[in-house]
Amino acid sequence: MPNNPLSRVNLRNPVHFLALGFGSGLMRSAPGTWGTLVGILLAALLLSWLSSISLLILTALCFALGCYLCQKTADDMGVHDHGAIVWDEIVGIFLVMCVIPELTWQWCLTAFVLFRLFDITKPYPIHYFDSKLESGFGIMIDDVLAAGYSIAVIFLLQWLF
Repeated sequence: MPNNPLSRVNLRNPVHFLALGFGSGLMRSAPGTWGTLVGILLAALLLSWLSSISLLILTALCFALGCYLCQKTADDMGVHDHGAIVWDEIVGIFLVMCVIPELTWQWCLTAFVLFRLFDITKPYPIHYFDSKLESGFGIMIDDVLAAGYSIAVIFLLQWLF
């Protein structure tokens, strides 16, 4: 089997296709950022049709599905939490988008920047869980925690302004 983990994935496989963020995770530079961009665009589209509560329910289902998708794809690649696996970023930004006060480009940009900041820097306890949990749940939970930090800042911004 080739040494390149990406040679072990196939976008025709629906599990890989979803785990790799519809192919966005294959972008060579900053795949997590590209996955987040796909997620925010998809969330904005969904929020134009669904309520925030409906998106939250969908996000919970996507989290549960993501635990399987990410684990299966990581196993197939032979690498835990390979950068190309971006379903976790999509679910994380969905969660942040559930709480933005209104669907404007300014709030979408704020959600995007905050989520990427916390996903990249991984403040405590995000880094702890990211390094300790070796499962699909572990791949997913650090992005949910990054979303939690982002949501807290959004609430703070709303309160201040």
